[in-house]
Amino acid sequence: MAAVSKIELESLLEELEKHKGRHTELITVYVSAGYDVVSVQKQLEAEKSTAKNIKSTSTRKNVVDALDKIVRYIKDLKKNPENGLAIFCGNISKTEGQDDLQLWGVEPPLPLKIRLYRCDKDFVLEPLRELLEVSEIFALLVMDRKEATIGMLEGKRIEILQKMTSGIPSKVRAGGQSSQRFHRITEGLTKEFYKRIADEMKNLFYENKKLKGILIGGPIPTKDEFIDEEYLPTLLRNKIIGRIDIGGSDESGLKELVEKSWDILANQEIIYEKKLMEKFFDTLGSKPDFVVYKQEGVKKALEYGAVDTLLLSKDYDRELMKELKRIAGENSTKIEMISTETEEGKQFFQLSGIGALLRYKL
Repeated sequence: MAAVSKIELESLLEELEKHKGRHTELITVYVSAGYDVVSVQKQLEAEKSTAKNIKSTSTRKNVVDALDKIVRYIKDLKKNPENGLAIFCGNISKTEGQDDLQLWGVEPPLPLKIRLYRCDKDFVLEPLRELLEVSEIFALLVMDRKEATIGMLEGKRIEILQKMTSGIPSKVRAGGQSSQRFHRITEGLTKEFYKRIADEMKNLFYENKKLKGILIGGPIPTKDEFIDEEYLPTLLRNKIIGRIDIGGSDESGLKELVEKSWDILANQEIIYEKKLMEKFFDTLGSKPDFVVYKQEGVKKALEYGAVDTLLLSKDYDRELMKELKRIAGENSTKIEMISTETEEGKQFFQLSGIGALLRYKL
């Protein structure tokens, strides 16, 4: 069993939220990372004895059947996955008296720290939702002497937090101002602008425990003056992980800042996804025989075992996605989920929402 991505986990949670039990017959099991699954198996065997005391015949049957199915599933696994295990099982039939016993087992993207057994009308999903919360963010600042834009990189999403202007006049001098006086005025206004930027950065990020680092971009003299003359408080200065030469100081500048920080942000989701999409579209242009992007072609390539990497948009049809993942799993094919939060991800979804990088030409 391989750990699911955060995008795959989001899809699973959306699916599980839809299912409601008629009575307290939907079973949730969480096994924390490192915990012995044999102990969990024994606990569930004991729960079967308790379940036999349930008065309602249909509820009793549904609970016992679900416990049997979970026990068999755990026996087949033999060991606890590295990040732990979450199991959801129950009769999800919408028709009274009919059986539709389903089981979902998943290794989460991050280690589980909770052990839980619950039998209820709903599946317990909160521990997995907590894993989806972004654990770290990056502060973004692009600036020149005229304006500044402060933003935040959270997962794959760039959010604009504040736009600021300096009010510094253009270099055209009026009313016989001397060059020296004009220079003093503009330098004074520049320093005030830097202080305002620093105050805003402090207000936005100083107490944010998720702040992993700060990226600052702008023309060579401006951003370097701001950093080197220590306008930011020490705590924030120590989190500066990149100063990048760029021209823009608006929203497009934030995007350019992130794109030019690929090496620094190598482990961040947005960069990983951009590189993956770049590879897909580059291969499509230069070696079209090694890419397929229509459902029929992708399925055929999967069945032949020719797919190295299967790419699926988060917004692709759920049922078709499930079928393609099953075939991919049988052929040791790598599966990558693509968001629609990046420009490349949107472009991929508009193309087809499905694609495959091939091991060899078909």
